[in-house]
Amino acid sequence: MMFSFNKQKDRRSRLLAANVAASFLIKGWSALVQLALVPLTLSCLGVYENGVWLTISSVLLWIDNLDIGLGNGLRNKLAVCMAQGDTAKAREMVSSTLAMLIGIIIPVVCILIVVEQLGDTYSFFNVDSQRVSNLTTVIIASTILVGATFIFKFLGNFYMGLQLPAVSNLIGSLGSTLILVGTLVVYLMGSHSMLMIALVNTGAPLIVYLICYPVTFMGKYKALRPSLQFVNFGAAKELFSLGFRFFLLQIPGVILFFTSNILIARLFTPDMVTPYQIAHRYFALTMTLFTIICVPYWTATTDAYTRKDFAWINRANKTLNIIMLFILAIIVIMTVLSGFVYDVWIQGKAFIPFSITLISAIYQFIIIVSMRYSYVLNGIGALHLQLIFTIAASIAYIPLAVYVGRATHNVNYLLIVMCLIHLPGLIVNYIQYHKIIKGKATGIWIK
Repeated sequence: MMFSFNKQKDRRSRLLAANVAASFLIKGWSALVQLALVPLTLSCLGVYENGVWLTISSVLLWIDNLDIGLGNGLRNKLAVCMAQGDTAKAREMVSSTLAMLIGIIIPVVCILIVVEQLGDTYSFFNVDSQRVSNLTTVIIASTILVGATFIFKFLGNFYMGLQLPAVSNLIGSLGSTLILVGTLVVYLMGSHSMLMIALVNTGAPLIVYLICYPVTFMGKYKALRPSLQFVNFGAAKELFSLGFRFFLLQIPGVILFFTSNILIARLFTPDMVTPYQIAHRYFALTMTLFTIICVPYWTATTDAYTRKDFAWINRANKTLNIIMLFILAIIVIMTVLSGFVYDVWIQGKAFIPFSITLISAIYQFIIIVSMRYSYVLNGIGALHLQLIFTIAASIAYIPLAVYVGRATHNVNYLLIVMCLIHLPGLIVNYIQYHKIIKGKATGIWIK
């Protein structure tokens, strides 16, 4: 029995290491693609239209997070089912997830299309109709394609649940690569159409998912292929019970992460979105590095916690502490070299003030440290405190950001609010994490 337990620990660690190594290659490529997309898209659209498109993209991300947490619920439940060797239960979970995603997205997309046609999209996004002539068409087309992608993106969570995040990363990387190729084609055609850029950005990931679906479920994972006869309302309820907590956690997170573009566009101008997003994407490289290393710990921790393997969790904690120091050093170096990097990268297509760069660096590190703890807490299923503090932060953020933006007329202060609003959640994540791994968590700290 002890031999079997140790064998499982070794397998978990080997699988985690293999996925981290593979993800470095895949995510590294994906990061280069994202960097290349910035100047290429700027060349196609210019600073103003690029800011408009980035703001629209932020709204589209809301659709991507409307799965009531089913994706993350599937990820955790599938990990547990596979750890217990229950393939039949795992197939029920996969089938029920897909059925519920379809049931959610169809009415949502229909409602959004009606609202977009009847509403004043130019006023909402603070866009000059003389500079962007087909805004509503762009939004409707993007909504339809993102809605279709919403159905199939559970494939990423499926592979996460199998402790194969490298495969999930590969799917995302293929989508990004296809976006880059499509954007390059638009650029070489001499087109400055936002509609073309929108179709490329929202259509490319869908194409990749449509190819990956049969490759996944007609091959090695045929035994887990979604089927109508395996849709189980009991399993759906179980997924919903766990997933809805993830959903409640996601919605405030979306508000905090993705409303900034909208606020900047409305309180200032769409032009200001571009330098903020360039700085954000620059430091997002560190988030990419973080997720490559740390995302596998989510499902691995679920597996370890299910088996009561606290020794493995403690070893993982020490490794993660070293990684945080490494990432901090990288952020400092990136901040110092930012001016030079922007000159080479953007080549004068946009100006990014150092103040925005510095605040973006601080913001990114706060988020990374907070997520370093929340990933493990998510794997354990300890979501209650995260939910309370994330909801509180999201409720406070928008009115506070609007007040500060209007009072100061300075985007830097709005970005400072973004940093400060995350600090209470980071502190609570830190305390809860250490209470749990030391076996001292009780009451609300274990929920």
